[in-house]
Amino acid sequence: MSDKPKVYTEAEIAPHLQKTGLGSWKLEDGWLRRKFNTDGWRSTLMLVNAIGFMAEAADHHPDLTVTWAKVWVKLQTHSAGGITDKDFALAKLIEEHVLWRPESGSPFQGAAANEFVKIEK
Repeated sequence: MSDKPKVYTEAEIAPHLQKTGLGSWKLEDGWLRRKFNTDGWRSTLMLVNAIGFMAEAADHHPDLTVTWAKVWVKLQTHSAGGITDKDFALAKLIEEHVLWRPESGSPFQGAAANEFVKIEK
């Protein structure tokens, strides 16, 4: 049995993104990519730190490009030479956490006056 993870083919990636609810992520140049828009520099830095925390905890290290009000995330499993389940799992974790908003009726409802990371509509 091989310890090497399955590397997804280009043809497998788009359907897998849709199936896993990651439709905002795209395959570009061999990487899973996603751009997040924020409401300014402080939110951009909070986003980078949140992604960094999750990535470090997962022992997976995305490439980030950071500018005012924007963060681009690129995921690829370097050791496997392509996109693996590890990339999809980290993308899902990032998506769930950085786009989280309090539900109606939650004790946190109304807590976030700003939309720190913009939710694409």
